[in-house]
Amino acid sequence: MGNAMKKLLNRTIWPFALYSLIVLAVSVPVYFFIVEQIWEDELDEHHWITKNKVEQELNTEYENPAEIPVMLEQFNRLNLGSTIRAMGSGEHPGDSVYSHYRFDPYYNEVERFRVLSAQIKIHNEPYRLIIETNIEESEETVLAIATVAISFFLILLLGFFWLNRNLSRKIWKPFYSTLDKLKTFDLSGEKGIVTEQTDVLEFEELNKALHVLIEKNVSVFRQQKEFTENASHELQTPLAILKSKVDLLLQDETLTQEQSEKIEALNAPLSRVSRINKNLLILARIENQKFADHTEDLDIGALVNESLEFIADQVAGRHITISKEISTEVTVHANRSLLETVILNLLLNAIRHNVEKGVLHISLTDKKLVVSNSGTASLNTDSLFQRFASTSRVSPGSGLGLALVHEICRRYGWKVAYRFEKDMHIFAVQF
Repeated sequence: MGNAMKKLLNRTIWPFALYSLIVLAVSVPVYFFIVEQIWEDELDEHHWITKNKVEQELNTEYENPAEIPVMLEQFNRLNLGSTIRAMGSGEHPGDSVYSHYRFDPYYNEVERFRVLSAQIKIHNEPYRLIIETNIEESEETVLAIATVAISFFLILLLGFFWLNRNLSRKIWKPFYSTLDKLKTFDLSGEKGIVTEQTDVLEFEELNKALHVLIEKNVSVFRQQKEFTENASHELQTPLAILKSKVDLLLQDETLTQEQSEKIEALNAPLSRVSRINKNLLILARIENQKFADHTEDLDIGALVNESLEFIADQVAGRHITISKEISTEVTVHANRSLLETVILNLLLNAIRHNVEKGVLHISLTDKKLVVSNSGTASLNTDSLFQRFASTSRVSPGSGLGLALVHEICRRYGWKVAYRFEKDMHIFAVQF
């Protein structure tokens, strides 16, 4: 069994969703890196502004150098995260910006800090100013960014599905309308399909191509039907003349035994050709709906009994035993000639595929006709109802009898079925 079928739009939305998920996964660390850089740049800028402000304020507020040590002690005590100390004689005077981790007693855990270590001068004396600011935890930042990104991804995905469902109903409506008409299109009706107007170029081109294709096929089908009916009709008269001439020759008493056998050998294939031509003519007339206006309520049981009388000689010739269970007053509204053709072909088929001294059972109950006969092997079900297809190598027929039955049943909406059970061929027609 093949893979489950999927709608076209569903095949496109999943790659889009997967692509969006990959972009999301890549975007989270990118977002984090960008936010981290922005945050560090802002802190560094703030630190430099603070450094300049501290240096300016200390030089302005404290003019007496003797007050500097007291001032530094107060500054270091009151300004958490900032310290000022005198620079040693061998200390490098340069400035630096960096990040580091240390234990924070207020948080009672190791935290990450952004640090500015810069030289300032108070009354021309060099001092080292260190400003530290706690940076938000990386894990918390990543979690926040990922949560926001995933939330927007889910909103985007739900939006994709909602748009897919609603757009498919609107945009693909002409396509599905055309598809429904194609599913119910019947070539034998000799009529095209009426497609829905659309402003989608691809659908309009598809509809135009379908119209051209259907018109060509309808035209070819009509020509084939006309040819079949005309050819069968024209062959009917010469075949009848040939058959009558052969019959007259067989009645000639001056014929020798050898001549009679040769003429008799011609009679069998001639009869077969005549039956084929007759069935072809009936099929052509059915396809051209020549029987549509001649319908009536028919007693199926009565027609079965009439058909049995017609084939009585063939049944007797093969010593076939007939049994029947026929309910009375089982009627169907149809053309008499076509219903007789169905019944007679089923009975002839039961004789042809029967065994010598076999049985033929006929059952008619609740508008269901079942014809069963003895057999040795199942018929070829693949080509059982096809025209000119041989269903059995043991007793080949014209190849049109069951095809005719199937076509008539299809025209009237009847169901015909075949099965082989317990050495019995069983054909059932549900009217």
